[in-house]
Amino acid sequence: MTDKAAPGPLLSVHGIRKNYRSGGGILEVLRGINFQLESGGFVAIVGQSGSGKSTLLHLMGLLDAPDEGEVWLGGERVDNVSATRRDRLRNTAIGMVFQAYHLLPELTALENVLAPLMVRHGIAAWLRTRGEAHDQARRLLDRFGLGQRLRHKPRQLSGGEMQRVAIARALVTQPRVLLADEPTGNLDEASGAGILDAICELNRRDGLSIVLVTHDTAIAGRADRIVRLAAGRVELV
Repeated sequence: MTDKAAPGPLLSVHGIRKNYRSGGGILEVLRGINFQLESGGFVAIVGQSGSGKSTLLHLMGLLDAPDEGEVWLGGERVDNVSATRRDRLRNTAIGMVFQAYHLLPELTALENVLAPLMVRHGIAAWLRTRGEAHDQARRLLDRFGLGQRLRHKPRQLSGGEMQRVAIARALVTQPRVLLADEPTGNLDEASGAGILDAICELNRRDGLSIVLVTHDTAIAGRADRIVRLAAGRVELV
């Protein structure tokens, strides 16, 4: 994970614009966004539904491409790289957590966490490294209080437990930045508080760089800095 003391922006976007077709017209979602995340920083992006915050996060995570503007990660422009390069970056440098857990129902908690590493390696490389990978995944699940749930499938887990598995899966690749889109949105208050505490600890203790999207100003207050979006523009930094 990233050294919290490391200087300079790790992730930045410049002049980002994104439109979608809606009916017979064009819906302007992002209208020239500039943003940067320092190495080891923790930024919350807030705004009402439709303000463009999730769209911005997806562009940062290379799940979509801007119509205009640039996305930079670690000194490299990444919005215009090949699909293969984008896939590689998502598997090595960018961890993502969503409101929906996106766990594979037929896999156990341990297998879900291992999935990104299995995708990364070919068969021969996986056979050589799977022991170390299993140890790493077990350590993450144990850290999040799931050491006794390794063989449980998603249907056997609570919402909070499933989100912890999803966070462990995002971290198993040792990303440089974690992007979290309303990660407590599907959880009850107690479970949501536990997930938020876990995310904050990743930043405070491990120095992981984090961008958190939320509509909840109380949750955003746990971050180092708040960026507010309104109608596709930065309203307040």
